[in-house]
Amino acid sequence: MRTCFILAFVTLSLLTGCATTSQTYCPRETQRGLASWYGFEQGRHTASGERFNPRLLTAAHRHLPFGTIVRVINRSNGLSVDVRINDRGPFDGDRIIDVSSAAADVLQMKRAGIVAVDVEVIHLGSPERDNQG
Repeated sequence: MRTCFILAFVTLSLLTGCATTSQTYCPRETQRGLASWYGFEQGRHTASGERFNPRLLTAAHRHLPFGTIVRVINRSNGLSVDVRINDRGPFDGDRIIDVSSAAADVLQMKRAGIVAVDVEVIHLGSPERDNQG
């Protein structure tokens, strides 16, 4: 019985394109946690290799593949923005995402600095891109 359950679970994971490790995500999967923002690093190279531009709707995430599009929803005011993952982080505390200055403006989170958010995967980027940067 246990073998049948495991086989069915693995088959379902393969069919949906999702696995169960903490570093694998599925479209429409949502994380809940804290977000911060950054924008003073203009011109430095991000972990993906592109230059950081605080005026673009981008973000840093610890594990999502570069190029992944996520919707970040500020839980205190309901505002949301879609951002592209192009950097790694945050590495401070229990934050789950760092958004660019432009994204922080849309979310109206600059004054607070850190806000509670939901982060929903809209489109997964390619893990192969991570190995090129």
